[in-house]
Amino acid sequence: MKTALACVLLIAFAARAEAPDPQLKALVEDTKAVALGMQQHIAARLKAELEAGGIEGALAVCTAIAESAASRASRERGWRIARVSLKPRNPLVGFADPWEQRALLDFESRRARGEDPAQMEHFEIVNEPAGRYLRYLKALPVMPLCMNCHGPSDTLKPEIRAALQKEYPLDRATGFSVGQIRGGLAVKRPL
Repeated sequence: MKTALACVLLIAFAARAEAPDPQLKALVEDTKAVALGMQQHIAARLKAELEAGGIEGALAVCTAIAESAASRASRERGWRIARVSLKPRNPLVGFADPWEQRALLDFESRRARGEDPAQMEHFEIVNEPAGRYLRYLKALPVMPLCMNCHGPSDTLKPEIRAALQKEYPLDRATGFSVGQIRGGLAVKRPL
């Protein structure tokens, strides 16, 4: 049954009609709900930390809470859920794989043509040596608040620069401007 469903989804995806296959649409919507729910949880914690302790306190959300939330959601579902980037803060957990890299580069191209990054997403059914997967990626655009930790290095507060250097000695996630694509929320869901 699982294989038959995956074949139907693959055929439906390949057709890419205006009215997508209902099974594929339901699968994608379920995947998005889980991933975006995790991202909303992280955003709420970030907002609370900002109100309680300022930017320095909020750094802990991205340092520990975001990675923990992604790891927990991945374990609960049996999927890979992560925030990824072409310029990761922590290359051990945030470096985009080849599929994600292609999608992120496509997002950059679309942004350059004027498309709103907040609306960008990409999904695809892929066959890999380990199995068949639904791959999903939602663009994460840089918002004004993000500039406190992801803006040009010379504009960051010295205490933020020091904390980033201590926590992320291989950090490449600075130098962004508002509206750019910081990375993406990625899901790799076995079918």
